[in-house]
Amino acid sequence: MKQFISFVIKEGKHILRDKRTMLILFGMPLALMLIFGFAITTDVKNVRTVVVTSSMDHLTQQAVDRLAASEYFTITQAVATPRDAERVIRGQKADMAIVFGPDFASKRSGVQFIVDGADPNMAQQWTNYATAVMMNPEGGAVNTKMLYNPQMRSAYNFVPAIMGMLLMLVCAMMTSISVVREKERGTMEVLLVSPVKPLMIIVAKAIPYLVLAFAILIIILLMARFVLGVPLAGSLFWIIAVSILYILLALSLGLLISNVAKTQLVALLLSAMVLLMPIVMLSGMLFPVESMPKVLQWISAIVPPRYYIEAMRKLMIMGVGIGAILKEVAVLLGMTVFLLAIALKRFNTRLE
Repeated sequence: MKQFISFVIKEGKHILRDKRTMLILFGMPLALMLIFGFAITTDVKNVRTVVVTSSMDHLTQQAVDRLAASEYFTITQAVATPRDAERVIRGQKADMAIVFGPDFASKRSGVQFIVDGADPNMAQQWTNYATAVMMNPEGGAVNTKMLYNPQMRSAYNFVPAIMGMLLMLVCAMMTSISVVREKERGTMEVLLVSPVKPLMIIVAKAIPYLVLAFAILIIILLMARFVLGVPLAGSLFWIIAVSILYILLALSLGLLISNVAKTQLVALLLSAMVLLMPIVMLSGMLFPVESMPKVLQWISAIVPPRYYIEAMRKLMIMGVGIGAILKEVAVLLGMTVFLLAIALKRFNTRLE
């Protein structure tokens, strides 16, 4: 046991001495949390809006005033015709134009939206928000009660996704590179002939990354709560417990990659291709899985972060209990056992 602990301490010191690795491990979570929390956002704010109206009657003026008073729209100018408004949008001086028909005051209808549709999702949000603001006599943003995320903040969606991406990349990528580094340097054979069993050596190399991943998890949760204002509505115990299971899954995947790769470059490329692209594109991090083609939905079913992100959104944002995420936990547990079994089998086979 003392030899095992000494291996763990040795690996931990090796990681701590590598300043570049430490910068990546702790700098990347901070940077991504700030970028996704503040810079990359789907929130509707300060939409440059042009107003087109033939007669500015009292009700039309009220609708325009409500738009101007909201934080979502900025009235840049008023023009006489829809063609003039379209010209302004094509000149990149506005994002949207609202054309009030002559019967708007009497029928509360006859409104046309001319929108920059380069981003269809945002264009749809702009029209929905504008309709809600104009038709709401109280001047509120929406007429619908939004559960769990009443302010429609994109950070609520991004934070669980960032957790899934970071924990997977840190654990799987760094673990695989660490094991392959020993192979490249020729020190793996020296470790294998030591009194410590080979399996214990691999476990000893994985433990420091488990501790680092847990530290990163705590940092993310603290930033989410106190910097981005994302609630932790559910049980903190279950959030951490499910995260530890996910970390073990990522470590198992990293060990499997290390068995396949012979160089650090290959391990890095495999990690990028096997982990990064599927996480971003197929896990539901940026795009809803339900909106994908059926073929991609089937592929996404084998992407582990998909289930972790779903579980974290339910625990953190919705505040549900463990019973509501039993499916996600069961899938993550099954994947962990499967990947760990394959990785250890391949490792033992190579030793033999």
